Amino acid sequence: MRGMTMIEGFEVPLHRSLTEPILLGGAPRTVAIVNGTLAAALGLGLQLWIAGIVVWVVGHGVAVYAAKKDPRFMEVLVRHIRHKGTLSC
Repeated sequence: MRGMTMIEGFEVPLHRSLTEPILLGGAPRTVAIVNGTLAAALGLGLQLWIAGIVVWVVGHGVAVYAAKKDPRFMEVLVRHIRHKGTLSC
């Protein structure tokens, strides 16, 4: 930290798990749960087994790809949708 003086007693160790997003199979936890629920509803509820598997594989793959680019992409997407009109150029 260049240009900053460290004051004794004002430094706190922070565990890495408190700063990283929770991923489930490489995808954000909420996205993985919603995707799995939708795929299970198609596969088990409607008995469209192939469609359920395809939805799960494609949805999870897209979520993992987006999480590799930005692990907090869902937070950014939700914020973008919420403030869409306010931030227009």
